[in-house]
Formats: sequence, C-alpha cells, structure tokens
Amino acid sequence: MRNNLNWRELNEALPLLTEEQVKEMLEVEKAGPRRPTSLLRLHQRYTTLRTAREREELKRLTEEQS
Repeated sequence: MRNNLNWRELNEALPLLTEEQVKEMLEVEKAGPRRPTSLLRLHQRYTTLRTAREREELKRLTEEQS
C-alpha cells in the first residue's frame, strides 16, 4: 500500500486494511511526511482495529475459563 494517498484515497482504503497494514502506514507517516490529519486518522483506525482484536482475545480467554 502506498503511503502518499490523498485524504479521499486514505479514507477509502482504511476499511480494507489489516491492523498490521495500518500500523505500517502509521509508522511510515511518522517517519516521513508527518501530515497531522493523516497521522490522526491512521492512529484512530489502528486503535480501533487493535481494540477489536484485544476484545476478541479477552472474550476467548473468558470462554476458555467457563
């Protein structure tokens, strides 16, 4: 995934990307252009995906103990 997406392209691509892909884009943006709105949007999406994964992990953990 290229990291020089404009705002519209970024918002179209984000729902299709994995947590790892978004994290990589975030790291590239932090090391490169550092566009404030892009950084915030990437971070927002990354934390949403990470939170969903962590909740699933917790859910499985509690199901295993039942």
